[in-house]
Amino acid sequence: MKRNIDPLAYSAQIAQALKQGAFLTTKSGDKVNSMVIGWGHVGIVWGRPVFIAYVRTSRYTRELLDENPAFTVNVPTQGFSKEAFAICGSQSGRDLNKIQAAGLHLEPPEVINVPGIREYPLTLECQVIYRQEQDPALIPENIRQQYYVRETADHVCYYGEIKAAYIIDRE
Repeated sequence: MKRNIDPLAYSAQIAQALKQGAFLTTKSGDKVNSMVIGWGHVGIVWGRPVFIAYVRTSRYTRELLDENPAFTVNVPTQGFSKEAFAICGSQSGRDLNKIQAAGLHLEPPEVINVPGIREYPLTLECQVIYRQEQDPALIPENIRQQYYVRETADHVCYYGEIKAAYIIDRE
């Protein structure tokens, strides 16, 4: 069962969860992939509720998003599995079925064609309405030094209009 929520009313809880990580799930064809995200935010853009996610250009998730511009954000509400976070945060979906390896279970979506994750029940179903590659030259030097020591500043910002928001009751 799913309990519909107002995503803006949960924005503080979502922001707090991002400090430890949430899941961004994508799907293209029969391929489903989840990655751990620590950056993102809920807000209003163009009068629409959105979740903005930041994905490195090198990630498999970016490939799937470019093939199917939809994603779910899956937020832990009662703790999380360190093992699932380790697998989904450090392995590539190109090489591994991370959902299966992490022992996670997919939840059918309500509006878009990307499932949620039952174990992380606060779910936002998002349809990409805009994407923008970051310009590394515009990122302040002190931030580049802190966050891009080993990698380049090459994220794509995906603005996902929130089409459905709910909490999965796991009973």
